[in-house]
Amino acid sequence: KVSESVREKAWKTYESLTAADGAPAYNKKKKETWGVCIFIVAIDLDEMTFTFTELLKSISISVCTFFQFLKEVDVNMDTVSTKVDSTVSRLKKKYDVLLALYHKFERTCGLIYLEQPSSEISAELSSVLVLKNYWITFLLAKGKVLQVEDDLVISFQLLLCVLDYFIKLSPPAMLKEPYKSAVTAVTVNGSARTPRRGQNRNTRTSKQIDTDTKVIEVLCKEHDCNLDEVKNVYFTSFIPFLNSIGIVASNGLPEVEVLSKQYDELYHNNKDIDARLFLDHDETLQPDVIACSQLERTPIKNNPDEELNVILPQTPVRAAMNNIQQLIMILNSATDKPSDTLIRYFNNCTVNPKDSILKRVESLEHIFKMKFAEAVGQGCAEIGSQRYKLGVRLYYRVMESMLKSEEERLSVQNFSKLLNDNIFHTSLLACALEVVMATYGRSASQTDCTSAETDLSFPWILNVFDLKAFDFYKVIESFIKAEPSLTREMIKHLERCEHRIMESLAWQSGSPLFDLIKQSKEREGQTDQPEPTSTLNVPLQHNHTAADLYLSPVRSPKKKASGPSPSANSTPDAQPGVTPQTQKPQKSTSLSLFYKKVYLLAYLRLHTLFFRLLSEHPDLEPLIWTLFQHTLQNEYELMRDRHLDQIMMCSMYGICKVKNVDLRFKIIVSAYKELPNTNQETFKRVLIREEQYDSIIVFYNLVFMQKLKTNILQYASNRPPTLSPIPHIPRSPYQFSNSPRRVPAGNNIYISPLKSPYKFSDGFQSPTKMTPRSRILVSIGESFGTSEKFQKINQMVCNSDCQLKRSAEVSAAPKPLKRLRFDIEGQDEADGSKHLPQESKFQQKLAEMTSTRTRMQKQKLNDGNDTSASEEK
Repeated sequence: KVSESVREKAWKTYESLTAADGAPAYNKKKKETWGVCIFIVAIDLDEMTFTFTELLKSISISVCTFFQFLKEVDVNMDTVSTKVDSTVSRLKKKYDVLLALYHKFERTCGLIYLEQPSSEISAELSSVLVLKNYWITFLLAKGKVLQVEDDLVISFQLLLCVLDYFIKLSPPAMLKEPYKSAVTAVTVNGSARTPRRGQNRNTRTSKQIDTDTKVIEVLCKEHDCNLDEVKNVYFTSFIPFLNSIGIVASNGLPEVEVLSKQYDELYHNNKDIDARLFLDHDETLQPDVIACSQLERTPIKNNPDEELNVILPQTPVRAAMNNIQQLIMILNSATDKPSDTLIRYFNNCTVNPKDSILKRVESLEHIFKMKFAEAVGQGCAEIGSQRYKLGVRLYYRVMESMLKSEEERLSVQNFSKLLNDNIFHTSLLACALEVVMATYGRSASQTDCTSAETDLSFPWILNVFDLKAFDFYKVIESFIKAEPSLTREMIKHLERCEHRIMESLAWQSGSPLFDLIKQSKEREGQTDQPEPTSTLNVPLQHNHTAADLYLSPVRSPKKKASGPSPSANSTPDAQPGVTPQTQKPQKSTSLSLFYKKVYLLAYLRLHTLFFRLLSEHPDLEPLIWTLFQHTLQNEYELMRDRHLDQIMMCSMYGICKVKNVDLRFKIIVSAYKELPNTNQETFKRVLIREEQYDSIIVFYNLVFMQKLKTNILQYASNRPPTLSPIPHIPRSPYQFSNSPRRVPAGNNIYISPLKSPYKFSDGFQSPTKMTPRSRILVSIGESFGTSEKFQKINQMVCNSDCQLKRSAEVSAAPKPLKRLRFDIEGQDEADGSKHLPQESKFQQKLAEMTSTRTRMQKQKLNDGNDTSASEEK
C-alpha cells in the first residue's frame, strides 16, 4: 500500500537513523524503525495510503509503544517534523478518549445486563453480540455526529443515548435493576420485542421511543450526568443520526454487519484507529500505563467494612462528570439575565449600559453557536447554545461580584466608563466561557494539574470573539478573585492561559501590546521603559483590578491642563478628566503590570532550566538573566510572533558561548523538552523572517546574535553590563491555603491539613488526593503503630545526605539528544565569539576559583561539621 515516493524517502530516513550514534537500538528493532520511517514520511508527503491500525498490525506494535518509540527516534531537528508531531498528538487524543469510553462501556454493560439470562431469551442475544452491536453503533454515531477527536463529554453523552435506545429494545428478562423496571414502565400497549439474529425489533413508533425518558433518567443518575444535556444530545444529534442511516419507524437498527461496513468506510477515510478492535482486546490497542494513558483504577479494599471510606475511582469519564456537576451546581442559583443588583449598578451609570450589554450577549451567542457547530459538528449547535447559557450565567455572576468589590474599594457607584467598554465585556464573557469550555473539555489523558489541550481549548475562544490575547489577559486575575467557587483545577487552567498569553499570544502581530510599548517609549523619548529594572526586586502588588487595567490610559494626553491630582488607586470613572501641569502624563497600568508579570515568568522559567543545566556555574545565572531581561525591554521586536522560551534559550546559549562554557543547543533543547508545558514547535519552528521558519539555532545565528552581538560580547570583558536585579518572587495570588508547607529548618519535611476522602464546598463534594510527598503519614492523636515509623522519620530529619542526593539528581544535566542537525561542526561558531585570547587567562582563573569553591562546599556538606572545621583552619 506504500507509494514509491514514500518508500524511497523512508529508506533514506532509515539509513540516517541506523548510521547515527544510537544505531544498535535501531538495528535490534529493524521492523519497528522501518515502520516509523514510513509513517513519518507518509504524513510529511501527504501520502497516507494505509491506516494507522494497518501499520501497527504490520510491525506488531501497540499504539503506546509506537508513540514511545517515535519519541526516541526524534534525535534530529528534521527527523520528526511539527506536522508529524501534531498528527501524533491528534491520534493520541483520539486513542485516549476511545480507551476511556470503552472501559466505561464494558463496565456499564456489566451493570445493565444479566450474565446468564433466563432460558426464554434466545442464545443469539449473548453478551458478546450485544456488546458488538452497541459499540459499533456508537462508533458510527460518534464518527458521523462529531468532528472533534477528543471531546470526551459529548462522546460519553452520545454513548448513553445509544445505550438508552438499545435498552428500550431489550427484553426485560435480560436486564438488571433498575433498568428492568424502567423498561417495563415505558412499555406501550404491550409492545412486542422479538429478537432476530441478535437484533431486537420493535414495532413502536419512533415518536414513542423518543418520548420515553425513564431509561435515560436512570442512566444519567447512575453516571452523575446532567439529564437535560443528554436529552439535548439525544434529540439534536442521535435521532438525526438514526434517520441518516435509514432507520424505518417499524424496524430496529440494521444488521450489525451493515453498520460495521459503514464504520469501515469511515475508518478508512480517516486513516486512523480501528476502534472495533477494542471488542477483541486487540494487542495493538492495549494501554501501557507507563508510556501512555494513566487511567486510575478502583482502590483495593483491605477491609470489607471500610466501604464508606473508599474514594471513588477517578476514571477520566467520572472526573469529567464530577467537574460538570460542580459547575452546574454553582450556576444553578445564577440567572440568565442581569440580577436586580446589576440593574441597580446599570441605572447608576451616566450612560445606562443595559441595552448594549443584552444586545452584545445576544449577538455573541449566534457567533458562538455557529463556531461551536463548525468545530464539533453541525448537529451540535444546540449543545453549543447550552454551554453558552452557562457561560452567560457565570459572566453576570462575576460581573456583579467585581462591581461590589470596586464599590467597596473606591466608594463609588457610577461605573459608566467600565460598563460601557465593549472590550471589557467581551473579555469577561470570554473568560466565563473559557471556564465552561475547559470544564467540559477535560481530556481523557489529563492528570491532576495539567489541562491537556483539546480542539475547543484556549485560545479557541479568542478566535471566536475576535478578541486580542492582551485584552483577555487583563480580566483573568480579577475573574479568579471574584469567583470563589472556582475549583483548584480551573484556577490552574486560567493561570496557564495567562502564562500562554505572556509567553507568546500577546506578542503576535496586531496585538495592542506593541502600540502600548511604542507610546511608552515616546512619552519621554527613548529613555522611558515599559517597566524600569529598578522595580524588579520590589514585591509584585496584586491590587490592580480589571477596571484599572481596562481603563488605564492607552496614550498620553497631548495637552496638559490644571486640576487636582487623581488618586493612585481610583479608576478613571472616579477621576477628573484632566492632568495637572506639573505632573507627567500617566503611565499605562496594564503595560506596567504586564511587564512585571512577564519578567517574573521569564525568570522562573530561566531559573528552572538553569538549575537543570548549569548548577555548577551559579555565577552565570545573573548574566543570562541580564541579557534576557535586556532583550525583553530594549529589543522587544524580537518577541514579535515568537515565544518567550526562544529568547530564553538563545540568551543562555549566548552567555555560555562568550564565557567559554561548553553548552550545546542540543543539550539545552533536551532539558527544555522535559520542562512542563513545553511544545516541540518552540525550538523546531522559529520565525526567521516573514513567512520563513527554521530551527532555533538558525534563529540564533541569523537573527538573535546579529541583533545582540555587541551586547553579548560585553559580557566577555572585565567590566560587563550592570546586572539586572532578580525579580522578587511573590506568593502567587492563585495559591491555596491547603498546600503543603515546609517546616522551618526541617529537612524535606512538609505539613498539610488532614485529608478526608471528600472536600465539601458550596454544598457539593469532590475527591481529593494525598500529596506526592505523603509516603509516611502521621495523624496526631490516633494509634500510630510500630516504633519503626518513628525511627524512619528520625532518619529523615537527621540525615542530610537525603537532601544532597535529591539536589544532585535534579541538577544532573539531562542526556542530550543523540544528534542534531545544528550541531554539525562549525555551525555553533557563527557568532564569532569562541576565541577571546585577551580574556582567556582571567576566565581560566575564574573557572578554577569557582570549581574549587563548589568542591569545598560539597566536601563540607559530605564530611560533616568536624571536617568542615578542620578545612576552615
